[in-house]
Amino acid sequence: MRFPAGEAHAAPQDPGTGACVIVRGTHAEDYLEAAMWVDAQRRAGAGPITLAVPYLPGARADRGTPLGAEVYARLVRLVAADRVVAVDPHSPVMPSLLEDLVVCPAWRIIRRALARRVADGWVSEYVGVIAPDEGARRRAGSTARALGIPLLQARKHRDFATGKLSGFSVEPLPEAGKLLVVDDICDGGGTFLGLAGAAGIGPERLDLWVTHGVFSGRAERLREHYGRIHTTDSLPSAARADVGARIHPLTATILQEAAR
Repeated sequence: MRFPAGEAHAAPQDPGTGACVIVRGTHAEDYLEAAMWVDAQRRAGAGPITLAVPYLPGARADRGTPLGAEVYARLVRLVAADRVVAVDPHSPVMPSLLEDLVVCPAWRIIRRALARRVADGWVSEYVGVIAPDEGARRRAGSTARALGIPLLQARKHRDFATGKLSGFSVEPLPEAGKLLVVDDICDGGGTFLGLAGAAGIGPERLDLWVTHGVFSGRAERLREHYGRIHTTDSLPSAARADVGARIHPLTATILQEAAR
């Protein structure tokens, strides 16, 4: 709520033994409101307070000027929670700027969403995981190990004279079976469209997992190349209707991490 002059305000809730606030926005106002809520809870006698930021804003701005990761890290610290939970951060830079940070990795969420437990492991409908570029290799590799299936590597190629992308390639793929492309963020979808073209297989064999669905621009074109598009509810934009992604809620995962 807000006062007539525009200042943020928050009323304390039953503090219980602890509290958790989830911020899915990327604006400074979102963090100011969270800070007000945390202050109200603390003054009401709440136990340890967790701030959950499923999508760490500014995590992609981890170099250059301004250093967006540092600026957004200050906003997160402003909330003054006892612990911060984030999901599948883009790079290690922003997490290194936050103390008492708990990171929930992509593989854990993907395995819970897309696989089932058997006696001695996990089973899914996929025969391989594809990393769309070198930057996604660690994330996709962890997912492949968690599912017990091979990792396949795709690569971007650039024109050294212009710095622009000139194409994509992917190592030889299995002749049969479904494959899952794994990455942390989908913005306009250009990387995943290029990969699908290089893979040369239809949507009946190719699915996509992106933890954070920005889905800007013409991201709806992904539906022409991927049978299923999986994401989480870390961002409101994940629900863009013409993309038609299957949204896997994070609340239960966040609360489990907060209780650890």
